[in-house]
Formats: sequence, structure tokens, C-alpha cells
Amino acid sequence: MSPVHAGRVLNLDTLVRVGRGLRTPGPAPRLPVPDGMTAPLGCDAVAVPAHVGPLVMPRLPRVGCVYADGTHWWWLVPSDSDQALEWPYPARYVTGAVVPDLPEIPDLIHRPDGTLPYTPPIPLYLALCRATGTAPSWSRPVSA
Repeated sequence: MSPVHAGRVLNLDTLVRVGRGLRTPGPAPRLPVPDGMTAPLGCDAVAVPAHVGPLVMPRLPRVGCVYADGTHWWWLVPSDSDQALEWPYPARYVTGAVVPDLPEIPDLIHRPDGTLPYTPPIPLYLALCRATGTAPSWSRPVSA
């Protein structure tokens, strides 16, 4: 056997499989529903940069669970609160309240009275539009 054929030839597919095998993906971290609260409608989250959070809070008639770290604030909203809404930039809608890019779960900075963790999505959407200077999607001109 020649030295060229002595070793196994690795192609790109093999290298990708080896690389995937080295990662041990665990479950993606989620923003938790606090003890004593229930989420009968499921949970998604809306994230905004931390400097936008304090602009939004006083504009909300009801505030659900809000989590924060040094860079972002997250509001828990019922699942599917993104239906028919274009959340304004720089807001980010997170299905399942999954925060995979964070090293740890942010701190809970607001917990509402009662057992529901949700911030109502329409008032949150309008407050974010106002804070970011974005017109709500339903008030924008429609092009043909």
C-alpha cells in the first residue's frame, strides 16, 4: 500500500459530521415563567435593546414579566403574538421565549400581580412603535 492511500481521505461531508459531533447541543435556554404563574397561551418574547426598555415601560397599561441584562429587555407575550404584526426595528420577536445566544438567563426585573406572565402584545407593539418612531404596520400605505 502506498503512503498516499494509507490514511483515510476526509471530504467536506466527513468534516462537517465530525464538527457536529463535537458540539453537544443541549436544550436552548428559555425565559422561565415564574413559580406560581401559568402560561395557558404559551410564551413568546419580544426583545429590545436595554436603552429602549425604560422608554416603553411607562407607556404600557399592564406590564407582564420583564427580564433584563445589560444589553436587552425581554417581555413575555402569548404565543403567536407576531401574527399579522411587523415588530418595529430594533425589536426582535422570539418564538417560545428561547434565548439561545445568551450565556445565562437574564434577571426578572418586573413580575406582575396575579398568575399570568403576559404583557398584552398590542399595547406593547404600539409602545415600541412610538418609542422607535415607527408607524404601526396597519397605518402604512399599501402598494399595489
